[in-house]
Amino acid sequence: MLTKIEWDWESGSKEIADIRQWQNRFNWVEEPEASPNGEKIAAVVNLAEGEFNVCVNGDLWEAAFDKIWNLKFVPDGRLSALVSETGAWTVAVDGSAWENRFGYVWNKMFSPDGKHIAVAVQQDMAYGMALNDVVWEQTFSNLTNPALSPDGEKTAAAVQVVPFGEGEIHKFQQGAFSAALDGKTWDTRFVNVWKTAISADGRSMAAEIRLNLYDYTIAVDGKPWEQTFGCVWEPVFHPQNGAVVAPVRINGKWHLAQDGRILWDRKFVQLWHAMYSPSGNKLAAVVAPKFGRWTIAVDGKPWPVTFKDLVNDAVFSPEGSRIAATAKEDHKWMIAVDGRVWNNTFDMVWQPVFSSGSDTVAVKIERNGKYGIAVNDRLWDQQCDAIWDPVFSAEGDKLLLRTLQDGRYIRRVMPVGDILS
Repeated sequence: MLTKIEWDWESGSKEIADIRQWQNRFNWVEEPEASPNGEKIAAVVNLAEGEFNVCVNGDLWEAAFDKIWNLKFVPDGRLSALVSETGAWTVAVDGSAWENRFGYVWNKMFSPDGKHIAVAVQQDMAYGMALNDVVWEQTFSNLTNPALSPDGEKTAAAVQVVPFGEGEIHKFQQGAFSAALDGKTWDTRFVNVWKTAISADGRSMAAEIRLNLYDYTIAVDGKPWEQTFGCVWEPVFHPQNGAVVAPVRINGKWHLAQDGRILWDRKFVQLWHAMYSPSGNKLAAVVAPKFGRWTIAVDGKPWPVTFKDLVNDAVFSPEGSRIAATAKEDHKWMIAVDGRVWNNTFDMVWQPVFSSGSDTVAVKIERNGKYGIAVNDRLWDQQCDAIWDPVFSAEGDKLLLRTLQDGRYIRRVMPVGDILS
């Protein structure tokens, strides 16, 4: 049964648990996970040979399992894991295992509201997907790139629909792969199918495909674009009108195409990770204007600053007017917002988080083996052994910080101004 996660935004700090006590109780304690609202800390623990459990704020789940991995809190606050019981794998949520059992499960995914949990599954060398403990009726000999729709109600993957042996190259070249939405495949077959995308309403699916040894394009609901290209990357649906965009390669240069037609006038050495703002009014991508230099382009216009090694984890602000990303150059990580680079550099950074008003950016950072938080290029004065991504209050004036210091898990709520001052 789903329960609504509760949030306490009163300023202050409280110790939730002392992980050091767990280490004395159990044979070993694995990496802990903090709940979205910070009220719980959990970890997989070993009780005995072949006996594992999950400890939540010091309390164990009622059931133990042979193996447990991929412990993650669902966005709605429930705690999930992939578990093995007498050699069969499934999903457990708050200690209760799904009824279906499999030879293996992987690639656990959540809907943004946490109501839906999906995994890729294998049983007797047949592959499919399961959503909320409901398994595809049709299974396949091969499945890659599992995906979950934006609303969490549909699942998709690239699947093999024609069997062929290692030496049957002619069958491969005739097309043996398709894409499946909720287990139902397109009628068309392709030489290769890679990443899929599902529209916001769940009615359409797009995928990057290979038509023959040389021609690549995007297929939407099984129908390829009329234009073919030297290569393509993952397609993306517009969140409102259902248009499909994808990076495409023409004569050695990368362009952004929409529904088969070139959308951006400018071409790049590389272009990938296309993404729309929440409303769809802006479109961004990671691009290389010249060889070895990376940046972000918004609506076809690249930032004035470029980076040598990498640009990653780009994110739009809630209303779409701003964009932030992580970047790396000369072994140092940094944050760039709207083309402006923060002065501070770090050993590692994670995806930035915007406040609801889009005026404040917070990010989890690492320096010299310790973890902390940076807000608008200002550093929090505490160093932690572990920390989770910061969470803004609805008004954007407070931050929830979930920290581990000297074995103590502490939940903190503090005004953003305390860091900025």
